[in-house]
Amino acid sequence: MSSPAMIHTPLPYSTAKELSDSGVAAAAFPFNYISCKPPAAAAEDDNNEAADEAQIPSIDFSLLSSRNPDNRAQIVRELGRACEEWGFFTVSNHGVPVALQKAMMDACAGFFDLTAEEKEDYMGRQVLDPIRFGTSFNSKVDDVQYWRDFLKVFQHPVFHYPTKPTIFREVLEGYSRHIRQLGKDLLNAIWESLGLEENDMQEALSLKSCFQILVANFYPPCPKPELALGLPAHSDHGLVTVLMQNGTDGLQVMHNGKWLGVKPLPNSFLVNIGDHMEVCMSN
Repeated sequence: MSSPAMIHTPLPYSTAKELSDSGVAAAAFPFNYISCKPPAAAAEDDNNEAADEAQIPSIDFSLLSSRNPDNRAQIVRELGRACEEWGFFTVSNHGVPVALQKAMMDACAGFFDLTAEEKEDYMGRQVLDPIRFGTSFNSKVDDVQYWRDFLKVFQHPVFHYPTKPTIFREVLEGYSRHIRQLGKDLLNAIWESLGLEENDMQEALSLKSCFQILVANFYPPCPKPELALGLPAHSDHGLVTVLMQNGTDGLQVMHNGKWLGVKPLPNSFLVNIGDHMEVCMSN
């Protein structure tokens, strides 16, 4: 049973960052953010084990443009196997400049550092709002709040951007262009691994009109990280997610019914197959 000292009524802050910045003490951690068992209870749970580190398949993206047909065929097979057996893989040598990656991280950090009043302009009410700032996972229906703020920006087929910080538009234009091309090349190779033609992919997936969305997640310092979660277990609904990490541990993926920790790799993206792609591949 958890200690009463750990459970307090919700505090009057609307986002995880506001709550973190308020200096809330560990002993006053609000109950509506408690997702996990307290340490004493967790220690008694036979199933509570530290997640092993995942050996996620790694794809050298540069080999997809190799002039050696055997090298390309090999990496296409490895990519197909990674999708089928894992649903996740890391991508190295992808061609997205390191400076652009850092600039995108900095621009997102700059947005989350805006005042509450400035971010209020983007506090979206609808899922399809082209620019939406929010907190938790789905704060309107979540029984438990998750220790995460987010920014979602639609980039395709219509390009949107927040006006602050002022550098955001320029950085996002370059970053989204690189990621869109990377995603299209990966999808083409995945399709090829299934023995299908690129024209079939274009027709089946309607790539010219499908959405491309930037989702920036912000996880502020938490006074009781053993009780809170940044995000619950979930799958992504799109075709593929190209995830850039900031080098901090914490992400886990499920493989063969077991949660595995993902070690961030410098200058690599983690790619996961979404629900839409799984349906297409199954068919």
